Amino acid sequence: QVQLVESGGGLVQPGGSLRLSCAASGFTWDYYAIGWFRQAPGKEREGVSCISSRSSATYYADSVKGRFTISRDNAKKTVYLQMNSLKPEDTAVYYCAARLTYYSDTYYTRWGDYNYWGQGTQVTVSS
Repeated sequence: QVQLVESGGGLVQPGGSLRLSCAASGFTWDYYAIGWFRQAPGKEREGVSCISSRSSATYYADSVKGRFTISRDNAKKTVYLQMNSLKPEDTAVYYCAARLTYYSDTYYTRWGDYNYWGQGTQVTVSS
């Protein structure tokens, strides 16, 4: 059974940090590109950051560039999103997604490009 489970969300003050994790099971992890998306109430879903299957290529939305870092540990079948200098506008439900690909240097930025999605973890940035 394919599963993506996000964790690490919570309440943090502006300027603080959180590290989200996305743990996978039930599929051949090494051939999957991973993306992080977020959706705030009343807003469209946004692609935040993506990483290719071999970590050779990464993408960051302009809104998070320089503050967020994506990484993956293929031995643990886990992708991380380190979020620093958090702002109230980062408040959202964060989802990870996995996409089967044989192009190890390719990432995907659209929600619809992915095969599997997690249930999401809430991130709230507030004082």
